[in-house]
Order: sequence, then C-alpha cells, then structure tokens
Amino acid sequence: MPRFSVIVPVYEAQAYLPEALDSVLQQSFTDLELIVVDDRSPDASGALVDEYAAADPRVRAVHLSQHTGPGGARNAGLAQARGDYLLFLDAHDTLTPGALYAVADRLKETGCPDVLAYDHARAYWTGETVRDAFAGQLAEEGPAPFALADRPGLLNGPLVVWNKAYRREFVEREGLTFPPGSHGDAPWTFPALLTAETIATLDRVCVHHRQRRRGNAVHHAHHAHHAFDVFDQYERVFAFLDAHAQARLEARPELARWRPIAFRRMVDAYFSLVTARGQLPPGTRAEFFRRARAHYRRYRTPAPRLSWRERVRHSLVRLGAHRTHWALSTARRLHHRARAAARAARRATRAALLRLHYRIQLRLPVRAHYAVFAAYGSRGHSCNPGAIEAKVRELAPHVRTAWIADPAYQHTIPTATRRVTPSSAAYWTALARAKYLVSNGNFDHRMVKRPGQLVIQTQHGTPLKRMGLDLLGRPAAARDTDFDRLLDGVDTWDFVLSSNQHSTLTWERVFPSGSGSGYTTLPYGYPRNDRFQNADAQEVARLREVLGIRPGSIAILYAPTHRDYHRDQHRPLDLARLRRRLGPRFTVLARAHHSYGAPLVTEAAAGLIDVSDHLSVESLCLASDALVTDYSSLMFDYANLDRPIVIHADDWEAYEAARGTYFDLRGFPPGAVARSEDELIDIFTSGHWRGSRSTQLRTAFRERFCPYDDGRAAERVVRHVFLGERAGLPPVRPLADRRPAPCATPLDDSR
Repeated sequence: MPRFSVIVPVYEAQAYLPEALDSVLQQSFTDLELIVVDDRSPDASGALVDEYAAADPRVRAVHLSQHTGPGGARNAGLAQARGDYLLFLDAHDTLTPGALYAVADRLKETGCPDVLAYDHARAYWTGETVRDAFAGQLAEEGPAPFALADRPGLLNGPLVVWNKAYRREFVEREGLTFPPGSHGDAPWTFPALLTAETIATLDRVCVHHRQRRRGNAVHHAHHAHHAFDVFDQYERVFAFLDAHAQARLEARPELARWRPIAFRRMVDAYFSLVTARGQLPPGTRAEFFRRARAHYRRYRTPAPRLSWRERVRHSLVRLGAHRTHWALSTARRLHHRARAAARAARRATRAALLRLHYRIQLRLPVRAHYAVFAAYGSRGHSCNPGAIEAKVRELAPHVRTAWIADPAYQHTIPTATRRVTPSSAAYWTALARAKYLVSNGNFDHRMVKRPGQLVIQTQHGTPLKRMGLDLLGRPAAARDTDFDRLLDGVDTWDFVLSSNQHSTLTWERVFPSGSGSGYTTLPYGYPRNDRFQNADAQEVARLREVLGIRPGSIAILYAPTHRDYHRDQHRPLDLARLRRRLGPRFTVLARAHHSYGAPLVTEAAAGLIDVSDHLSVESLCLASDALVTDYSSLMFDYANLDRPIVIHADDWEAYEAARGTYFDLRGFPPGAVARSEDELIDIFTSGHWRGSRSTQLRTAFRERFCPYDDGRAAERVVRHVFLGERAGLPPVRPLADRRPAPCATPLDDSR
C-alpha cells in the first residue's frame, strides 16, 4: 500500500500534462501511486496517459467512457486509490521539488491528521511565481494537530481541493465525493474541513498553480460556459450545513457556527465571477445577478465586521444591481486611466527639468575632492567600490564621498558618506561634477565624461563565463546588449582593476578601449577580498551568531550563478533533502543570484537558512566553512580563504553552449566536482570535500587566480588613484605568507 495516491483529472491538457506528471514522478519521495484519469479528452491527453503508464509502474491510467467534468474524474480516481493519503493535482499544475517529502515529514510530525493543508504559488506565463497571500494561515506554531474551531481562519483560504492531503480512511468514513459540474471544490472543501477531527498545516509551497496570460486559472478559461454551475455548488454547501446541523447538532454543535463564513464565501465567489474578465458567457451578466440575488436572500446569514468593500459587494449582490456594478466598474477604469495619464505627464515634466539641470551642472567646475561610488547599478554599499570608499575615508579624508543607491539600500551606506538617489537632481550633479567616479559596472549611458574626471572600473569577479565582445556570437547570453553603448562606456574608463593575469588579459581583449591611450589596468587585487585576510576569529564567530548558525555546525554556503538560458532560477538541488542527508551537524546557507530578486529557499527548515537578501557576500564567506557553487565567480574570491570548495556542475554542457567559458572548470577545479545531487551528498558524507585531493586542487587554483589578494588591494588603489602615489605602494605578500581568516570548524575535525 503506497503512502500517497496522487489523483490527476485530465481534460484538454496535452500541452501541460507531461510537466504535471513529471513533477510527481520525479519527486525524491517515491512511495506513491499516480492515478491519471482521462476524462474523455478530445486531444492527445489520453495517449500521453497511456505512455506514462507503460513507462512507470506507479502510474495507473483510467479512461472514462464519457466526459464527466473534474468532479466525476476525481471520483473515478478515488475509487481506484489505495494510498494512505489522497492528493489531488490539476493537469495544468505541478508539484514543487521535495513537496512529497515535506508532506510526509509533516504528517509524521503531527500524528497523521485527517487533513493536512499546505501552500501554493501562482505560476504565471512570464515565469514569475507568486506565493498565495493565504500563507499566514499556515503557520506551524502552536498545537498540532488541531480542530477547525481552533483555527477557523483556514476557511478564509482558497476553497480548492489541490492544496491539501486527505487521509483516505477519513474520506471513506465521511463518504466524501465530488459533485458533478464545475466549481466543485467548495462542496468538497467545506465538508472535509468541517468534519475532520484533526487538521495540520505545512508552511511550504507544494504546488505551482498555472495562470493563463490574463492572470486567471487555465482551468477556468476552458469552462467559462459552466459559470452558472457555481449556484448548484453553493446549494450543496448549504444543504450539507443544514443536514449536519440537524443530524449532528448534539454531537457536533460547532457546525452551526460555519454558516456565516459559508455565506460570505458564497458572495465573494459570485462577485469574483462577475468582476473577472472571461468568466461569464457574453450577455449573461444580468441573469447571473438575478440568480445571485435569489441565493443571497435564501441563504442570508448575518456576517459581522464586514469591510466597506465587502459591504459594497454584498449590497450589489443583494440588489442584483448589475447596471450599478457596470457603472462603478466603468468609473473605476476611467479613474485609473486619468491617474495614469497624470502620472505620465508628471514624469515627462520631471525628466525635462532634470535634463536642463544636468546641462547646467556640466558648465560648472569639476570638484577635485569629490568622489561618487556605485555597485551593481544602484544597490547598497558593497563589493569593490564599497571597500575602496571605506579606504578613501581612511587614507584620503580630504575627499568627500557619495554613494548612489536606491532608497531600499541606503541604510547600508556609512553615515559619513552622502546618500544619492538615482535619477534625482543630486544624482546628476554628482555625475557632472565629481572628479572620481567608481563603480563595478557602467554608469548611466547618458553621462557625459568631462576633462578632469576619472572613471575607475572595479569589475566584480574573475571571469569564468565569457564577457563583453565575446558575447557577440552568443545571443542567449547577450540578449538585448547594445554593444555600441557598451563600448561607449568602456571609452570612459581610466582605470580597471584586476586580481590575476587571467583577468588582465581577458578585460583588455573583451573590453577594448578606443579612446586615446586607453585605460590603465591596475593588477592590485580586488579590494572586497581584503576582509578575508584581515578578519579574525572573533569576527567570524560574530557573523555566524548573527546568521543563526549553531555553534559547532559545519556551515555550507550554496551560491549558484545566473543561467542565461533560464528565465527563472535554476534549482537543481533539493536543499531540504540535501540538509537531511548530511545530518544535523551541517547548516546550509542558500544564496540566490541577485539578478533573480527572489530567494532560493521559500520554506523554513531546520539547518537551512536563506541568505539571498544579505548584502555582503564577503560576510557570508567568512561565516561559512565550505562553498558549494556551480560556475559563479565567487569561487575565485572564496579561494582566498583557503577553505574547501565543491563544484556542482550538473549542466556544464548547456551552460558552456549558451554562455561559453574561458576554461573547462571540470579539468581545473578548486575542489571536488559533483555532477548530480547524489554525488554532491556523497562528497560530503565521505569527507572527500576536505580531503587531501581537494586540498591539492585548491592550492593549484589559488596559485593561478589569487596572486594579488593579500589584504592591501584597497590601499594600493587609493594611494595610486586618489593620492597620486606611483612608487612605494605596499608590495604583494606571497601566498605562503598570508594568514586568511580562520575557519570556524577545523578542517580535520571528525564528522
């Protein structure tokens, strides 16, 4: 008997069905059966179901003789199910990686409740996923399992069947089945939650619910002509409440308290159908309002504490005021258009005034003791520019410094440094009049470099992936890069930092200067890496405490890079499973690439900490004991710490084909190389990650790529550029003489 029976009703889903079925069959938890019900689909879905059943014994194909709708298809799956727990998945949706393991663990933790509710995220056609706003009701704090009376807020969540796991014995005992027609989730969800004696929650996204282009669910788009079925479904909900209020009033008196909630959800459901585009057949709005008004009067139950928006909805439904609703909707659209036009006019006026302001500033003298800094466009005080700015304040206090950052990052800027907001008047003043302009990327392409200004390009990593002009023949990586504009920016550079000879040769070739004598390469190392040589054990301990790393734990920093051939994040690792397999001694710090703007970890788990929002990657490196990455340039910086590095190269061929690299990392790695999740686990459980072979590889890697990062890179830059010193700069210390920050956990410590 399997632990889970996953039931998938299928109708006109041939384009999405393989992805849905693969998301189940590729789960790391394998004790399951997948029951796929072909609801007499007119497309190729039935044939696809048979192909999967032939290829995997866990798949059971059920073909209905006539189309019944999702309810009938799910009932057919129920009749075939043998698992301890039942899960439902629509054919357009997918389970997230590791979802079944998380569900199984939570069921065990909570004593196998009748119902386990978990979360979902809406998956848009753009690749964006947005977690449901209902997530707050799924907090796992407090007693578990519990009765619905202890957490009534669960009825305020989505009334859908596919965000819960149901104990099969409970379903059979209560005789739960799906009604015919569409919108059948409510008549299932209310009885399931109201009759369940034990309920638990899982605060984790387990389902990605696909949305079509206008933002409505794909399933709804195919069944707009069944919109009127919603009236039959809520008649069933209230029939259930009435029947149980009479039959079980003594045994279950709490059932009577749910009628006001059901009434409110009914009104919300009716109003959402008339509001959303494409949900009602053309010309049926008036009839829908009449039916809704009749139901409102029949089932009306006082619902206290309605918001003013809810009171408006109730009034419109109660009166059947479809013309008033149309008038209000039209007025709202016109109001939004008027506000958008006004905003556009204000933006145009402001842009014109800023252009005039900049032209005026360009005619004023350059300020010889003024420096402006930026990192990653307009993020916070960080990277090489951040380290240089701090050293300028130390060694050249006569130079006033300013930092360009969005308001969300200005809290990271030191108090002694002026804060400048992008696209403000102060921003254009800084670009026009500062003598020193320091960034790890190009400044605004509209900036006019003036005589007397110096542009310092710090870069932000040693290049493994191809850069600059080397992307001309790689459209997947170049995307919309304007190479003429890129080279115009290069022509403004006066100095470029380099941390090794490989970088020097690469920068000068892929970023060729076409102006005068060109820029000067400064082979001084990366200032951001100075911390690795200057930090002590006390700083490492403090950083680990702030991050919540348990004393004695081995902290692994997992930091994958961007994929040019993926719109969304590449997530090859089930981090929760990785942490479980490594054991309680390990802690995983997960850091997503900043370009995605989303975390790698969306659910809290013991020993798994998402650090994507942590601005200082150098602090994360210091706090960790080892690095796991794929092709990120962070490996070159981390090697300065002389701590273990493990490469997870699961898609090297695809990465090389799309982006291109300057050398085969697998042939010259900084440590052990894993090609799969299981290999990565084995590298850590066997101790190979810190063995003698890994040490040899890291030593050779450091000798090639870390010759200048000795802890005094920022000082060399400031003395050369800001103080005009050319001789007597601090010499580079040999690798053998360096003493990087100590690791919190000795490498020879037993596992």
